[in-house]
Amino acid sequence: MISQRLFAEFLSTALLLVTVVGSGIMAERLAGGNDAVALLANTLATVGGLYILIELFGPVSGAHMNPAVSAAIAARGQLSWTLLPAYILVQLLGAACGAWLANAMFGLPLLEFSTKARTGVGQWLGEIVATVGLLLVVLRAPASRVAGMVAAYIGAAYWFTSSTSFANPAAAFGRMFSDSFAGIAPGDVPAFIAAQSLGATLGVTINKLLGKNHV
Repeated sequence: MISQRLFAEFLSTALLLVTVVGSGIMAERLAGGNDAVALLANTLATVGGLYILIELFGPVSGAHMNPAVSAAIAARGQLSWTLLPAYILVQLLGAACGAWLANAMFGLPLLEFSTKARTGVGQWLGEIVATVGLLLVVLRAPASRVAGMVAAYIGAAYWFTSSTSFANPAAAFGRMFSDSFAGIAPGDVPAFIAAQSLGATLGVTINKLLGKNHV
């Protein structure tokens, strides 16, 4: 049922943001000012959360949790274009609700905006690279291995990209509602989403150029 698929996308995206934002808040509080330790903790929680969420909700909605992924899946004919706007809407709503829930759990204001600046050509390029890679993994990974491969890629990209690999317009949207380690200032979100959109387009194009998997 369409309602079940949309609910699954809402819930999985909300839980993804709870994982990312909540672990960022916890890591920041426990790391004693050591950003490397905080990022490592944030990474490990995100990797585990992503794997579980894809395995759990994938059979229901695909567990895209990401408008760029949903658009790519629609482009390859596996999601109706008429359903795509609804997927994106519930992903955005889920991301915001997930950030608010994380704030509430850690005693932060329910509705706040991040002051963490994330801007500059290097970070935008990092988001392009992160999203290209994510789309290639999603589009080319064997179905039985997609959860592990997506989780592993995002975990690695947290460290090898300058932007810590958002690679997800919904995540960028949701993370602006938490003034924490994982946050992003609202004014920096449009450029991140533009970079992610470009990265997704490049990822789809590269996938087509590579053709079908032969092994």
